[in-house]
Amino acid sequence: MSGMTEVSSLTGRLLVATPALADPNFDRAVVLLLDHDEKGSLGVVLNRPTPVGVGDILEGWAELAGEPGVVFQGGPVQLDSALGVAVIPGGASVERAPLGWRRVHGAIGLVDLEAPPELLASALGSLRIFAGYAGWGPGQLQDELTEGAWYVVESEPGDVSSPAPERLWREVLRRQRSELAMVATYPDDPTLN
Repeated sequence: MSGMTEVSSLTGRLLVATPALADPNFDRAVVLLLDHDEKGSLGVVLNRPTPVGVGDILEGWAELAGEPGVVFQGGPVQLDSALGVAVIPGGASVERAPLGWRRVHGAIGLVDLEAPPELLASALGSLRIFAGYAGWGPGQLQDELTEGAWYVVESEPGDVSSPAPERLWREVLRRQRSELAMVATYPDDPTLN
């Protein structure tokens, strides 16, 4: 059972792609893990904005989406589906969580995009809409972690709504209090170094 505790503890944390990760879907990706257990893992890439405006696909949610007000590519799986991730300021207790919002970790939770946006409008601090997600089958993410493909770090509510998603990979690494902070200086193309 101690392995279960280890597995469960990754929900709500960030996977930060190492420079060695070769998969182009995850080059310099920062993934927020929304679910992680013995059945597998599911997350969204926080730093892949698309040119598609939120209002173009989910009109009612456009006003609540943070800047940039575009849909983000959450990962390579089911690009035709949408996930909403929102931060509730102060983190709302379980009893006081707004209808249509389910806590993932701390103040971060999933939004029921089928619910009327007005239900959540006053409660949301920030909202991001993702097309698709990143998924791993049982044991698959653990194998990638063992291979050194990802750094696992704590998330902060501001990661979900970073106004400069193109800088998120470096910013998340830079705030680490370890040798990981040095990885933030890794050049985009090491052959030009």
